Formats: sequence, structure tokens, C-alpha cells
Amino acid sequence: MARYGQRPENALKRANEFMDLEKPARALDTLQEVFRNKKWAYNWSESVLEPIMFKYLELCVDLRKSHIAKEGLFQYRNMFQSVNVGSLEQVIRGYLRMAEERTESAREQSTQAVIDTDDLDNLATPESILLSAVSGEDAQDRSDRTILTPWVKFLWESYCQCLELLRTNAHVETLYHDIARMAFQFCLKYSRKTEFRKLCDKLRKHLDDICKSVSQPGNVSISKPETQQLNLETRLFQLDSAIQMELWQEAYKAIEDIHNLMNMSKKTPVAKTMANYYGKLALVFWKAGHCLFHAAALLKLFQLSREMKKNITQEELQKMACRVLVAVLSVPLPSLHPEFDRFVETDKSPVEKAQRLAVLLGLAQPPTRASLLKDVVRMNVVSLASPQLQQLYSWLEVEFDPLSICQNVQSVVRTLQEDPNSPLAQYSVAITDVALVRLIRQVAQCYACIQFSRLLELAATDDLFHIERLLVDCVRHNDMQIRVDHANKCVHFGVEAGGGEWCSTADEACGGAILQATPAEQVREQLVRAAEVVSRAAQTLFPARRRADRERARAAMVQHYHENKHAEHHRVLQRHKIIEERKEYIERLNTVREEEELRRQEEQLRAAAAAEARRQEQEREEREKRRHASELAAMKERNLRERIAHISQTMHGKKVLQKLDEEDLKKMDAEAIAQREAEELMKERRELAARLKSQEKKVDYFERAKRLEEIPLLQKSLEEKQVQDKAFWEQQEKERIAQLIEARGRDVATATRLSRMSVHREQFTTRLNSERGALYHSRLAEFTETITREREARLAHRRQQRIEKRRTEWLTEKRRMEERAAEEARKAQEEHERREKERKQAEELAALKEKKEKSLKEHQEMLARAEAKARAMEAEVTRKLEEQKAAALSSWRRPGPPAKEPEKKEPWRPSRLREPVADERPRSPGRRDEEKREERPRDISFKDDRPREERSYRDDKNRDDRPRDDSGWRSANRDADRDRDRERPRYTGRSSGPESGSWRRGPSDPAPSAERSSTWRTKEASRDDRRDDRRDDRRDDRRDDRRDDRYRDPPRDRDGYRDRPPPRRDERDPPRRDDRDRRDDRERRVPPRREDKPRDPDDFQTVSKR
Repeated sequence: MARYGQRPENALKRANEFMDLEKPARALDTLQEVFRNKKWAYNWSESVLEPIMFKYLELCVDLRKSHIAKEGLFQYRNMFQSVNVGSLEQVIRGYLRMAEERTESAREQSTQAVIDTDDLDNLATPESILLSAVSGEDAQDRSDRTILTPWVKFLWESYCQCLELLRTNAHVETLYHDIARMAFQFCLKYSRKTEFRKLCDKLRKHLDDICKSVSQPGNVSISKPETQQLNLETRLFQLDSAIQMELWQEAYKAIEDIHNLMNMSKKTPVAKTMANYYGKLALVFWKAGHCLFHAAALLKLFQLSREMKKNITQEELQKMACRVLVAVLSVPLPSLHPEFDRFVETDKSPVEKAQRLAVLLGLAQPPTRASLLKDVVRMNVVSLASPQLQQLYSWLEVEFDPLSICQNVQSVVRTLQEDPNSPLAQYSVAITDVALVRLIRQVAQCYACIQFSRLLELAATDDLFHIERLLVDCVRHNDMQIRVDHANKCVHFGVEAGGGEWCSTADEACGGAILQATPAEQVREQLVRAAEVVSRAAQTLFPARRRADRERARAAMVQHYHENKHAEHHRVLQRHKIIEERKEYIERLNTVREEEELRRQEEQLRAAAAAEARRQEQEREEREKRRHASELAAMKERNLRERIAHISQTMHGKKVLQKLDEEDLKKMDAEAIAQREAEELMKERRELAARLKSQEKKVDYFERAKRLEEIPLLQKSLEEKQVQDKAFWEQQEKERIAQLIEARGRDVATATRLSRMSVHREQFTTRLNSERGALYHSRLAEFTETITREREARLAHRRQQRIEKRRTEWLTEKRRMEERAAEEARKAQEEHERREKERKQAEELAALKEKKEKSLKEHQEMLARAEAKARAMEAEVTRKLEEQKAAALSSWRRPGPPAKEPEKKEPWRPSRLREPVADERPRSPGRRDEEKREERPRDISFKDDRPREERSYRDDKNRDDRPRDDSGWRSANRDADRDRDRERPRYTGRSSGPESGSWRRGPSDPAPSAERSSTWRTKEASRDDRRDDRRDDRRDDRRDDRRDDRYRDPPRDRDGYRDRPPPRRDERDPPRRDDRDRRDDRERRVPPRREDKPRDPDDFQTVSKR
């Protein structure tokens, strides 16, 4: 390694020379000195240093020196991260590209090495068998470990170094995320699951550091939308990679990161991103076994696609609806007692886990199977699905058909399993389990006991173990009461009366159809139903008690409010005061904390500035020293390179240089090197000449001697071979002729000897054929007879079996008919008992109804008598009023009021029990004016030409024709003593009842006892409050005290308005509408007392503010 610095271009040339000499380590050391030398590092542009950096990284890749590459990349980043980011990006991408190419070539080399070393004739050698038995690896694994694994490790380290290099720089943020995706592809390509987990943890740590760190200029800030979008895209790619590698735990963590990023972002993610998110989330939930959240995710995806996707087709919508519907139906039926999960001692309860999963879906509460079914129906998913799946929904959730539910569901499941690539095939097992549980619930409502064979027949399966497991699950979740009788091979349902909650309650929770309540449930709910009936009967018989209770509760509430309103108001004000004081205290603390923080930051900045100044001074001094040393070293290096360049121009000089190292070259001068070159050249020439001369002589002598020695040997060998060949041919020919003659004679003798036996041969053949034919026919007859007997025996046996089977079936059917008849008889008996009970109840109700009708009739008769009496009295009053009116119309000016007869009083009663009269309120003011105008004919003789200021109100043509007194506009029939309490301010607000303190308040004395149930103000009630001494027993002292209290401190009504004093007016003003209303009020009857407040809301009269 060079102990002095040099210029970057010279370092590159020297590195190339070392590469020509096949010394890459020396070349790498030379280039490394360039980046370690701070004198040149920051004084050259990227056009000079970029080629050096590429060469440096190329050598690091060739030597697999990842730590040296990391050092160079960090130096290069410090030089160009704020000057030329493009150059830094090109360098890093080139480095990773070279590492990937070398890793891929190593992979191909490893595969080829296995192919080259395999023996096609002997695939399993003894060595390979022993190695596989010891290590468990094959030839490819061993080749990968020796050739491919080092390069894979180097590539992995390169990715990690680049991610650490770029994690906080905002200028290369896009490159950071590109490298992260490349690292995910690397893990996926080479199946590196451990590295994938480490990479996910590393990226998660980087994101946490970014979120925790204080944002500075040039650093990555998570608050930027671009940064959030890049992180979101990288996590989505991470999620895809985790799903492809089947690392579901990492996929779930990636989903949590994606959800946090989406919550962190101020903008809503685009619909395409959300659709991808929900799709991957549904897949992860399915792999994790969370069928409920899987269905919820698919429902979210369906809703998003239907709302956001503009060009969605009906076929796509149907496919999505089919998948959502099947996923929801495949959710297992929930347990009726999820609170039992609280007793399981785990790190996190199922409720907390479900809440976390619901947060990932953006739900406030965890979904349930019932809520998903309601959403499916509400969103028309069922109607959008295929008809076959609609029928499946009806079978599982609507209909009650235990005899054919499993067969129907199995037909749909077989259709789903026909296409293995269909996304619906994965739900077949879950749907089958749901159908079996539905079958068990429905069978439990129909039968008390069922045989195993019958249950398996209804379930359309032969797996009895699976059925028993489902039965145990139902009992374990406390959904059903089941007893499995293996001795009798049957299942009993509802063993204990009054125990368990497994019938209608279970089906309501699970969303199934209900046929009837079981005896256990009837016994359990008998007391509850009896209590409900008794409660309804008590409310019907005593309605006033309920209203009285309500009134007492309301009065108590009002009293409690009035007692505590001032204290509560004071408490609220005090709370506001405490909050304001706490805010001021927190603001002061924040101000002090900010000042301390600013002071601390200023001190840190000053200390950092002083340290930076000292460091810069030290660096300046060191740079000066290094500059002097580098200049001297550069001069020596230049002289040395000139000498080496001069010597290396010849071939012999290059050979000499190869034998010498750098230290020897530094110690030698030019003459010594030239002399060394000449000596080497002469030495090589002498050695070459000696070798050539010795070799030529040796070859010449050897060849001559060899040829001389082989000539006589060759001649002798030729002669001997000719003699041997001739003798061998003659011997072979003689033997062949003798063999032919002998064979001829033997054949002739054999033919002569056998010619006399031909007749006997024919006879033997004929006899043998006849004997064997007879034997064959006899055995064939025996075989036919045996078959016939066996056939008849088997037919008889089968006939007997059919008879036995039919007899068994007849007996079974007979027993079944007897059981059915007994069941029908039992049901008929129960129906008869039920009808008898209903008949008795109907008779009791009829008697009660008759009693109530009789009481109502008597009450109506009493009301009719009171109404007739009231009509007579009202007719008398009307006649007297008409007489007074006629007397008033006879002369328009009178000296005084006529004598007034005492008015006949009538008993107080509600206005709804009498007929309304013509002059009685309520009526609209406009209508009343029209009637008055119609009653008074226009007469121009009454016209007065005097000015308005000179005439009184009685001279006006619009005057009131009733007799008046001289004191004002009130009627002449007014009694001063009786109407003293009318001189009070007019109510201008809205009245809400007798306790509101309005001018419509009734007297304090109670109404007659027979009419105590009437309202204090009804829709037909009169507002006449004139006092009648004959029928009103109110005391003046009580009335006057109440009047004085009203003037002294008018109470507040329920709407918060107080009675306001009336406006000032002039006597010359024409009569107003409210004045006429006030006059009409005096002619009305006395309103009910305050205690007679209505108890029926329909009896209230709405009073609006005028």
C-alpha cells in the first residue's frame, strides 16, 4: 500500500496497470487512498472522481469487499449529496447492478457445475449417498453453498449498506425506496425469508427514527405528502412480497404500517390504493383464520369498488357480490357466550385482538356475523349474486328445512369445487361446517333423540368423527345441551329442562330460522311470561296509578332542578374559572419551557461553533503538513514512474519488472535496472541455446539406433507368419470336408430307420385325439351342471334376502307410523289443552269487558244528565245576554247602566261536557270581527263630522255598542269588587301551565269532585274567570294573597319568560284585538284549578306567543 497521496487521475492509471498485472488488491488499495486523502477528495469535480468511484466499486465487487465499498460510498456521499445528487445515484445504481450481475452469473455457474459433474450412467455415486446421509444436502445444495452463497451474502450486505447510506437524505429519497423494492425482489428471487424479516425490521426502524427525529433542512420529513406516498407504496410492495413468500406475520405487520401511514396522511388515499389494501388485507385475514374479518374486508372492497369505480361492468359486480356473499355465509356461527374469553389467561384478550383488527378495517366496533348479513342485505349483495348463491343464502339463513339443507348445500359446494382456480373454491369446507351446525340446531328443535345413522343421512356425509366434533363444539360454547349415547348409537338433545340457552336465543344470535321453542325453554321462560302478563294487566286496570307515579317523578325532578340550579350554575362558572386558570398556568409553563429550550439551543450552537472552529484549525494544519509530504512523495513517484515507463517499453524490461516488487524498484536506479535487464537477457539466450543443442543430439541418436535394431526383427517375423498361415489353412480345409461327409451318411440312415413307423404314428395320433375329446366333453357337462346348481342356490338366497329386507323395512315403517301417531295424539292433546285455556281466558276477558261497558254506560248517562242541565243554564244565560244587547242598541247614548239582574250561576265543569255557544272561544279574531260587522248594519246617520280631537271614543262609528261606564273602555256590567283581580299586567309571553304565573291562571279552589279528572286547559275550555259568590267558595284573603305575590315577584314559566307589563296606550285609540279578547275572556267560565292539571297529553292546548 502506498504511504503517500497522489492525484486522482494518476491513481486511476496506476490501478489499471495493477489490473493488467493481475493484482486487483493492489489496485483497490491505490484507489482507496484517493478517498482517504482529504486534500484531493473535496477539490475535484464529479467528472474526475466518478470514473474512479466506478473502478473502485468494480474492484470491491470482484474481491467481495463490501465493507470497503461501504467506506467509499460514505465518502462519496459526503462529497456530492448536496452538490450533485445525480452522480451519487448513478454510482449507487451501478454498484448494485454489478453486484446483481455477478450474483446471477454465480447462480448459473453453480447450476452448470452440478450438470457437469453428474454422471448420467451412475446418478447416485457412493460419495453422494454418504454426503446426503450425513448432511442432508444434495449436489445442488453443496454447489450453491460453495459458489452461490458468498455472492448472495455480498449482494444482501450491499443492499443493507445502501439503505443505511440513504435513509435520512431527502434528495435521494426516491432512490432509497427503489433500493428497498430491489431488496424485496432479491429476497423473493433467492427465497431468503430470514433476510426478508431483517429487511422489514430495518425499514420499520428507519421509519420510526424519521418520525422521532427533529426535522432539519435536507433531512426526510414524514409530514410531507410525497414522503408519505413513497412509504405507502414501499409498504404495499412489502405486503405483496410477504404474501408471495407466505410470511403472514410480516404481512400483518406490513398492514399495520400501511394503516398507520394512511392515518398519518392528511389526504385520503386514492381508491385504487384502498382497493389493493382491502384485497391484501382480506387475503391475510383468510390465511390467519379470521373468517369474520376476511368477509368484512371483502365487503369493504365491494362497497369501495361500487362507489368509486366508474366503468365497472355488471359481470365484475356479480363476481364481487358472489365472493362477498359466500365469504359472509362461510363465517362460523358465533358463540353465545363470548364473555368466557375473559377467563382465558393470554397476553391479549380476544376482545382486544378483535378491536385491533377492526381498526385496520376502519371500523369503530368489531363486526359480527349478524351485522355482516344485515349489511349484505342492505347493500343488495344478495340480489346481485348468482341465483345459485341466492338459493344458498335462503337455505342457510331463511328457510327451516333440516331434511334437505345439507343435500342442497352439498350441491352448491360441488359446483364451487368444479373449478379449482375459482376464488370461491376455498370456502367449500367452511360452508359445509356452517350447514352441519345449522342442521344440528334445526334437528334439535324437531327431535329429542336421533340415531347416528339418521343424522349421517341428513348430513350427507360418512364422517361420524367430524359430526361428533361439531356436537362437542356446540356444547363447549354453551350453545346446546347434547348427550351422545354411543351404546345406543344416538344423540339426545335438551337433557335438562330449564338449562341452556340453545334454541330461539341461539338462533336469534346466529341469524337462523326458528320452528318452535323447546320444552326446556318453555319451562325457563314461564315465570318471565307470567310476570309480563301480570304487569300488563295491572297497567290496564289501574292506569291512574301509572300517571300519578309519572307526575310524582316529574314533580320531584322539577323540584330537584329548582333546588340545585343555582349551585349547579355556580359550579359551572367555577369550572370555567378553573379551566381558564389552568390554561394560563400551562401557557406560562410552555413559555418558560420554550425560553429554556431556546437558551439551551443557543448554548449548544455556541459550543458547536467553537468546536467547529477548533476542528477546522486542526484540519487546516494537518492539510498543510499533508500537502508538503504529498508534494515530496509526488516528485519521487514521478521519477520512479518515468524509470519504470522507460524500462517497460521492451519485452525483457517487462519480465524484469514482474520479478521485482515496488520496494526493490524504489531502491534501484536506472543503470542498475538496465544492467539487470541485460544480464537477464544474456542468461536466457545461453540457457535456450544449450537446451536446444542437447535436445537435438539426443533425438538424433535415439532415432538412428531404433531403426537399425528393428530391421532384422521385422524380416524374421514376416517369414514366420507366412509359414504359419499356410499350415493353418490346410488343416482347416481338411476338417471341414470330413465333417460334411459324416453328416451326410448320418442323415440317410435316420431316414431309412424311421420310414417304417409312419403307420403307427398316425394310429396313435387318432386314438389320442378321440380320448382327449371325450374327456373334454364329459368335464364340460359336469361344469355346466355345477354352474346351474350354483345359480339356482344364489337366486334362492337373494330371494330370501329380499324377503327379509322387505320385512325389516315394513317393521321399521310400522314403528315409525306408530311413533308418528303417538306424536300426533300428544300434539292433539296439547292443542286441546291450549284451546281450553284460551277459551277460559276469553270468557274472563268477556266478563271484564262487559263490566267495563256497564260502568262506561252509567258514566255516559251521568254525563248526559249533566250536559242537559248545562244546556238549559246556557240557554238562560244566552237569553239574558240578548236582552242586554237589545237594550243597548235601543239608544246609543245613555246616562248610566241599567239595573242588572243577578246572573244565574251554574256549577263548574269541563267545557268538553257541554255544547259550545256562539259567543264562546276559541275562534279567530278575524272571524269574530267579520261576524260583528255582519251583525251591525251600516248607517250614515251616525256619522260625526267633528274633528277626531274633539270627539270621544264613544262617538266613533267603530265603537262597541255594549253599555260602558264613564271611567274607561270596560263593560258597564263590570263589578268592581268581583273583578278587582283583573287589574294586573297583560301576559305577553307564552304560557305553559298553571304553575307558570300567566294571566290565564285559574283559581286556587278545587273543582267539583265529580269533575276532578278534567283538564286545567283543554282545547274546548272556556277562559271566563268571573267570580260568582253563589257557586264559588273561594276566600278573598287567599285570592288577594296570591295576587299580591304575583305582582311582587312574578314567577318564571317553563320557557324562561317573565310576564311583562302592558304597553302604554291612549284612551282615544280604537279598540284592539287583544282588548276584545280580554272582554271575551270575562264572559267565559272559570278555568279549572291548578291542582286539576291534565294527565292526558291530548288535553293540553298549545298557547303561542303573541
